[in-house]
Amino acid sequence: MPRDDEVTAHLEFFEELGVEGIRRESVWRARTGQSRPTEIPVTVTAESLPLIRENLGDCTRCKLHLGRKHIVFGVGNPNADLMFVGEAPGADEDTQGEPFVGRAGQLLTKIIEAIGLTRGDVYIANVIKCRPPGNRNPEPDEVEQCEPFLFRQIDTVSPKVIVALGKFAAQSLLRTNDPITRLRGREFTCRSAILIPTYHPAYLLRTPSAKRDVWEDMKKVRAILTA
Repeated sequence: MPRDDEVTAHLEFFEELGVEGIRRESVWRARTGQSRPTEIPVTVTAESLPLIRENLGDCTRCKLHLGRKHIVFGVGNPNADLMFVGEAPGADEDTQGEPFVGRAGQLLTKIIEAIGLTRGDVYIANVIKCRPPGNRNPEPDEVEQCEPFLFRQIDTVSPKVIVALGKFAAQSLLRTNDPITRLRGREFTCRSAILIPTYHPAYLLRTPSAKRDVWEDMKKVRAILTA
């Protein structure tokens, strides 16, 4: 059971987002993906997430392998209706080998919970699988080598909605140079999924006032998932 201080912190976060209330009845959490119970084994086809990871191997396709600790492949429900795509691993992710586990990842978890889901309900990945030095932006040759594995992940998970977290992820998936301020608030199509660009959780840590915009985006995501 969560402690009272944890519940209070979550409610304060929801209030900061602009959430006016939380419904407890089961319809609040109903969505297409929950009709597939987690205890049912995932059917292994010719293309599966373990196979993609095996194909990636101990990757040396670009120079980023020289400084990494771990490849950060992806994590979550392989049958998820909702997929989050970020830019690249940071220091915490490089150490633990899992995407979004640092401060920005903790905030992402709260955002996921704000729409009635858990991290186990969604799939989380990055455009780039290895940490760029100093958390710089990935370079074109690095994207060229890594991006095909992300596309295979998307096609295998086959989500209903993709949330692109931040400018780099949105621009990479949409093949555009438009700024995130022009992209967010709109819906796009990406590999048969509806793509919703929004601000990266790391940006929200620096600019808390943008949380309201992210909440508007996430309400749109929730509406699509429960339609």
